Amino acid sequence: MITTKYVNYKQVLNLSGFHLILISIWCTLIAVLFYFFNWQWMTIPWVPVALIGTAEAFLVGFKNNQAYDRLWEARKIWGGIVNSSRSFASMVYAFDTKNEEIGVFDLEDRKKRIVYRHIAWLYTFREQLLIPTEWEHISTENNKFGNINLRRNRLIKAGFPDYGRAPIFLHKYLSEEEYELKNDYKNFATYLVAQQAKDINELKNMNAITDFNQTQLQNALNEFYNFQGQAERIKKFPSPRQFASTAFVFNILFIMLLPLGLVNEFAKLGDWGIWTSIPFCIIIGWIYIIMELVGDYSENPFAGLMFDVPMLSICRTIEIDLLQMSGETDLPDPISSKNGVLV
Repeated sequence: MITTKYVNYKQVLNLSGFHLILISIWCTLIAVLFYFFNWQWMTIPWVPVALIGTAEAFLVGFKNNQAYDRLWEARKIWGGIVNSSRSFASMVYAFDTKNEEIGVFDLEDRKKRIVYRHIAWLYTFREQLLIPTEWEHISTENNKFGNINLRRNRLIKAGFPDYGRAPIFLHKYLSEEEYELKNDYKNFATYLVAQQAKDINELKNMNAITDFNQTQLQNALNEFYNFQGQAERIKKFPSPRQFASTAFVFNILFIMLLPLGLVNEFAKLGDWGIWTSIPFCIIIGWIYIIMELVGDYSENPFAGLMFDVPMLSICRTIEIDLLQMSGETDLPDPISSKNGVLV
């Protein structure tokens, strides 16, 4: 997540610097050919170019609106996880028993194990959401731009030491037996929630909690399953490619035609107008490229780039809250932004 109030030039160039160079070359090439060779045949009237630009603006606007909906829904899902996690942990520690046959230390140990397993679920779930899909920018299937985004991802990891330490956290908050089961499950996060339900049911069978208490705790676990399913739906179902790809193709078409129509209009001002068309052509084309890229990156909120929902920061916030509820005093530091990015 970008945390700076205004996007700085480094972030802009990081996102669209390569595209800006291509647009500049193309606009300059058309102006040079028109000026030195007087190729009148390659120019086109401005009206069709303007019509294509107008249609593309509507299409890109629609795409960006849908991308924002996906991004904001992802953030609401993780906001719900924050609230439900606090409620779940508070219920685990609040629900107590009057059965004197159950040892106090054994009961506290069982409750702490449930809370710790929930922290492990958070980091497991985050790690699963960061697995690249074939349509995301970071995917290695996209050789050219995929490599660029892989480098961006490595830069982010270098700025946040805890970015890829999920296995360490799992080893800290899970028993040795549970940790060794990690590779046996394709969806380990689902297994952890199921194990939570078993432990809570065991507490009920021991008369450590009442049936009503078990129902409330199970409802909380059902909420975590709902949140997990909602996030997986966004992760595993792309923004419909018939819309996203069409907007991209039309954007390329518009930028290719833009200098052909613009140079003809500016040539009416004289020879100096031909050269003046270059910066205007670059600015217009760059604006359309930025609009396209903003929507294209925002539609994948779990891609491991600077446009993501800050899952690591959210997990750390929940971890700190739950450890304090457990009576822990040795707490990890919150995740803070680095270079205007929070992960």
